[in-house]
Amino acid sequence: MIRFSKWIWLYALISFVVIVSGLISILRYGFKYSIDFTGGTDITYSLSKNPGLDQVKNVFKENKIDVVNLKISQKVLEARTKPIDEKQELQLRNNLEKKLSLSIKSLRFDTVGPVLGKETLQKTLIASILATLGILLYMSFAFKGLNFAFAAILAMIHDFFVVIGTYSLLSYFFGAEVDTMFVTAVLTTMSFSVHDTIVIFDKIREYIKSEGKGNIEYLADKAVTETMVRSVNNSMTIVFMLLALTLLGGSTIRFFVAALLIGTITGTYSSPFIATPILIWLEKRKNK
Repeated sequence: MIRFSKWIWLYALISFVVIVSGLISILRYGFKYSIDFTGGTDITYSLSKNPGLDQVKNVFKENKIDVVNLKISQKVLEARTKPIDEKQELQLRNNLEKKLSLSIKSLRFDTVGPVLGKETLQKTLIASILATLGILLYMSFAFKGLNFAFAAILAMIHDFFVVIGTYSLLSYFFGAEVDTMFVTAVLTTMSFSVHDTIVIFDKIREYIKSEGKGNIEYLADKAVTETMVRSVNNSMTIVFMLLALTLLGGSTIRFFVAALLIGTITGTYSSPFIATPILIWLEKRKNK
């Protein structure tokens, strides 16, 4: 049996450094939000040649379209503007072809109003709160006590901060955007974290029933030692798949997969090294 509980200070230090780095990034750099949250129009055109950026901006300006972001690379024009309708987009495309003497193929035209973006954010927050309450109630009932539930929830919150903090860095350095797919990745991470934690907690409960409460550190170390290989094996199969998709997958899903990869790693880490030490602390406090 490995005495994992001897190194609680190290686990706390690692988590502290990662979370604080992420929070500093959030406060300093923030996030880049997709139109799912801010509202607007995303346009992607395939061009017959690369026109001048200033020329393209002038055409947008003549069509009275406010541009938020615009770039042209390898005969592909990507633009984010204030919300426009299909009629305005068609007129813009025709004017670009006429005034810049090129042919255009529309690859993408997505419009989301600011009201819908705000509604998406509200639903995301409500979904997260409901998921947390559901997990708290379920684990309180299943383990017949609040300590197990609180430890799992705190570990889940730990994973949440790790994912959003790391994603802020990805947003700043690599242009990752917060969209509905990122929300899906965060909620998936929360469920994965609790799933792995329940396996360890179930073993601890089993040992408490067979050996008595006794030394909670001993029982926790025994449970973590017994489940560690299983947890790592399960997680590594997911990590290898997500890593391959992150490196070789398409650009539309790359950051979604990267968020899942971060969530899988932190979820695997937090179950034995965050949730279990918190449970040990709560049980010791309860016994006192």
